[in-house]
Amino acid sequence: MTLNSITKPLDKLNIFSLKGVQMKTFHITWLTFFFCFFAWFGMAPLMKIAREQLHLTKDQVGNIQIASVSATIIARLLIGRLIDKFGPKLIYTWLLVLCAIPVLLIGTSHSYTSFLLFRLAIGVIGASFVITQFHTSIMFASNIKGTANATAGGFGNAGGGAANLFMPLIASGITALGFCSTEDSWRYAMIFPGVMLLVCAFLYHRYTLDTPQGDFKDLKDENIKSTKNTFLIAAKDYRTWILTIAYAACFGVEITVDNFAPIFFTDSFGATIAIAGMVAGIFGWINVFARPLGGIVADKIGKTWGFDGKTLLLALLLLIEGIGLIWFAKSGNIGMAIFMMFVFGLSLKMANGATYSLVPFINPVAVGSVAGIVGAGGNIGAMLIAFMFKAKAGHATKNVIENGHTIQKDLIDYTSAFTFLGFIILGIGIAVFIFRTIMAQKSAEIEDLVLTPSK
Repeated sequence: MTLNSITKPLDKLNIFSLKGVQMKTFHITWLTFFFCFFAWFGMAPLMKIAREQLHLTKDQVGNIQIASVSATIIARLLIGRLIDKFGPKLIYTWLLVLCAIPVLLIGTSHSYTSFLLFRLAIGVIGASFVITQFHTSIMFASNIKGTANATAGGFGNAGGGAANLFMPLIASGITALGFCSTEDSWRYAMIFPGVMLLVCAFLYHRYTLDTPQGDFKDLKDENIKSTKNTFLIAAKDYRTWILTIAYAACFGVEITVDNFAPIFFTDSFGATIAIAGMVAGIFGWINVFARPLGGIVADKIGKTWGFDGKTLLLALLLLIEGIGLIWFAKSGNIGMAIFMMFVFGLSLKMANGATYSLVPFINPVAVGSVAGIVGAGGNIGAMLIAFMFKAKAGHATKNVIENGHTIQKDLIDYTSAFTFLGFIILGIGIAVFIFRTIMAQKSAEIEDLVLTPSK
């Protein structure tokens, strides 16, 4: 099957175009990634309801947040190797179908254990990011890879913000229509992202190709199914690990904020679930322009200062992120907190884009594996941060009036956790700045990424 006669990677990105397999794939992959993130973080703004109905403790909430990002680590490492071998279309289709199952079934949970296990399984969907970055890398030329990767990633990452904004509205709408009680609304709301994953699976399998030349199965075996261990090749390059740490400091924090911001705003500032979801949604929607901006700026800097210039940009963005996080934690009122969330969110998401403007040039033979290792680093960071948040979370009780009655509620305070996280990111930013000079760029021609179809 051939969708377009042009079989070379594109050297420009026109986001308003659907012409050619490259642009069709670009739009389908970011849209699919969007709904993967929507499903992954769909429970975050509804955790307050689920927490109260299932009588979850502070430690149990912490464990659930850790579980939500843990499975993604192994999944991203595995996915990177699989797409190097079998191609992104087949792997993405199966990932979507399999992950739709726990998303659809989490609403059947009636205990901490079952909820924890479903949340763990849903986390596998986070591996979708690696496939999106691989697929975009192979569809675009070297001069535009950073911009294309960052734009696809940014549009897709916005799914986390969309979940925070729309899932409370979906839950409220289901309740208003009389389908369920407020307490059970989170159960029914999760059906929507589950169904959307299945829709995306159909679109991906039907309308994309693995490469501009065709699917992996139609290409020469020696060009695709290499006997080389691409994971080992990626793991041996020290630059892979520097980017892994950097990505833990930006994307790992993004996942943390997606998961913890709704609770932070409800428990620290007394915001309603809807308001907290809307405010946290702002953070996610920054992805629409901030991550692409990071890739665009990195590409422009790369034309003049190369790999070293891109790495310097990444270090500076991490430093701004760390300062912003500290200020966010110490803001004291919701207005300042929202503003500082925008400031550190902008630098954080630009850092995401800057990181993946570097990934395709570590080793063109192992793009999937490098993307997988670096992507897993983001989730390792999120998991370690979640452990830290669990340890540093404060506990408080507050009397609130509900339905005319005064009741006592347990609250969780993450102020000290966010403050400590800010100082950690500052340290990583300084480390990347110091190590940037040893991250010399290896030569990589675009022909290394062009795959030849069989005759």
